[in-house]
Amino acid sequence: MISRDFLRKTLRFSGIAVILAFIVIAFGTFASPSLAGDHPKASAGDHPKSSAGDHPKSSAGDHPMSSMAKFDKEGNLVRPEGFREWVYVGTPLTPNEMNEGKAPFPEFHSVYIDPASWKHYKKTGKFRDGTILVKELISVGSKEAPSGKGYFMGEYLGLEATVKDSKRYAKEPGHWAYFSFTAGHGEPLKDKAPALPTSACNTCHDANAAEDWVFTQFYPVLRAAKPE
Repeated sequence: MISRDFLRKTLRFSGIAVILAFIVIAFGTFASPSLAGDHPKASAGDHPKSSAGDHPKSSAGDHPMSSMAKFDKEGNLVRPEGFREWVYVGTPLTPNEMNEGKAPFPEFHSVYIDPASWKHYKKTGKFRDGTILVKELISVGSKEAPSGKGYFMGEYLGLEATVKDSKRYAKEPGHWAYFSFTAGHGEPLKDKAPALPTSACNTCHDANAAEDWVFTQFYPVLRAAKPE
């Protein structure tokens, strides 16, 4: 027969085991990872997908895309700002001394292209719609330097620009239009300028420019950037 002492000890240990079991269950409940119910999955209503209205696609009316050429209501080109931060492409010069004293453009012409069009040109070898080239006119200053004789830049004289826009200038050769912000010797630059007549610039560019009405033959930066 089982002694009373044995039963007593058995019941005592059974009680302890039950208590420990409750403690383990309780601890596990609080320490266990959160259930799916604690963190319900986000529904479509919580995080709505962006609709076409949130990010409208550019329409034909936005053409040309991201151009830095800005126009007023009358169609005048607003004088570009910060163009010296653009990409410099070259500085042609036709001095009077080499043209019987009658060079049509005897000043330095420092030319810049807007960054977006530069990026497009490097990728495609083409001038995109919206391209703007700015030409800064600088006089011939000193003709002698410590390095020797030559032609060195003097003072700023004027500012010109050309814009390619197939919608705004659909009837212009190559869809390019030309502008001058130069008011006169010593005068401040104009804030805006109308497109010049086709005969003023476009005719010459059409007949002599190497590529798309642009004198790329004189701009080594563009030639080097053009993809093979």
